[in-house]
Amino acid sequence: MSQKPMMKLGLFLEGIGHHVAAWRDPDTDPHSKLDLDHYIDIARTGERGKFDLLFMADTNATFGADDAEVWVRQSSGARLEPLTLLGALAGVTKSIGLVATMTTTYYEPFTIARFFASLDQISKGRAGWNLVTSLAAAEALNFSHSAHASHADRYARAKEFAQVVLGLWDSWEDDAIIADKEAGLYFEAEKMHFLNHKGKHFQVRGPLMIQRSPQGHPVVVQAGQSEDGRDLAAETAEIVFTVQQDLGQAKAFYADIKKRAAAYGRSPDAVKVLPGIMVVVGKTKAEAEAKYERLQSLIHPEFGVKQLSSYFGQDLSKFPLDGPPPEPNYANAEHGRLKVMYELALREKLSIRQLYKRVIGQRAHRTVCGTPTEIADAMELWFTEKACDGFNVLPVTFPGALNDFVDNVIPELQRRGIFRKEYEGKTLRENLGLPLPPNRYTDAKKANAAE
Repeated sequence: MSQKPMMKLGLFLEGIGHHVAAWRDPDTDPHSKLDLDHYIDIARTGERGKFDLLFMADTNATFGADDAEVWVRQSSGARLEPLTLLGALAGVTKSIGLVATMTTTYYEPFTIARFFASLDQISKGRAGWNLVTSLAAAEALNFSHSAHASHADRYARAKEFAQVVLGLWDSWEDDAIIADKEAGLYFEAEKMHFLNHKGKHFQVRGPLMIQRSPQGHPVVVQAGQSEDGRDLAAETAEIVFTVQQDLGQAKAFYADIKKRAAAYGRSPDAVKVLPGIMVVVGKTKAEAEAKYERLQSLIHPEFGVKQLSSYFGQDLSKFPLDGPPPEPNYANAEHGRLKVMYELALREKLSIRQLYKRVIGQRAHRTVCGTPTEIADAMELWFTEKACDGFNVLPVTFPGALNDFVDNVIPELQRRGIFRKEYEGKTLRENLGLPLPPNRYTDAKKANAAE
């Protein structure tokens, strides 16, 4: 008898909460974004809820509009570096995965390979790398560049970057370390490998100084929605985070990623698609909606318009606030997210004011307000309709909304038999149902021996 598919759940970490006005909510601590104890509580709650992983987004510049007048109205200017934080959380958790974002645009592949291999060892096989190209043009100014790289150039670099990182992670075969004290031999030389990569963007000799972990190497995550992003995800990613508002479009995206993965010779099941979902739980739907509207009312109009302008690539304050938004400038924007926003505005005939209230608070992710049963219904529908393999959950506030979800929605999903009651394994791969990646050099030896 085949086992019933289980929903996969990521917990998207954002210190105070995912709603952009969470820091203004009377029930949150606006200083908690830099407080380790606060994150430890969140991580332990996530593990109690049996989440597959903790996920941290990141940029090397402030999220959203590159405008100091906008920064003063949001909390994103306070943000810990994710690898440092997840390294600390590895020591106070046992089962939950630890996934962080690091860009391929301004870092070097050897650096990223080493950082994540270290986290993977420290956590005993629970690390994941969210492979992204930099979305904030201002990042260039923090890395001695005068201008941001083009969309096409960023993805060309990212593709080679991923090849180098994956190659470095295979520097050591699984049984290379013999630690023979009597012979004075720490490892077998023929099982340690130099990468010797020479490409358009990188020349990297190797080897990496860190051996493979219990899960082989960190899980690769990707979040691109453009054509280039989808193709990169299909070739390299094992988890795809996505922004989806509409069930039909989500099903089409899901099918497209699985089809592209198969075209690269990969099993469609080896790529898990997790759209973001912002949840607000109440004893009644009206109570949940009131909680959400309280946060919505705290979005300052000037902030909302400027943030939406940063996505659209033009100053929307020049247009009537209660009129329709103009066609976006896609030139060097975050294509996938912007497309979702604009299509939502067209589909529902939203004004600029209505659109920023719909998407800026939750960065365009789908929002579901309701009772535990209603939220579970909404999640189960997308899961059973093959619009996703699970969700990346965005609580509107921390810790309140997370506790609401873990204490009320998780038990409902478990009762329906679509979410685990206990972790299946010890590594992130085991819990996600992903295969152990073979070492390329070991595979090559086996293939040669079979000839």
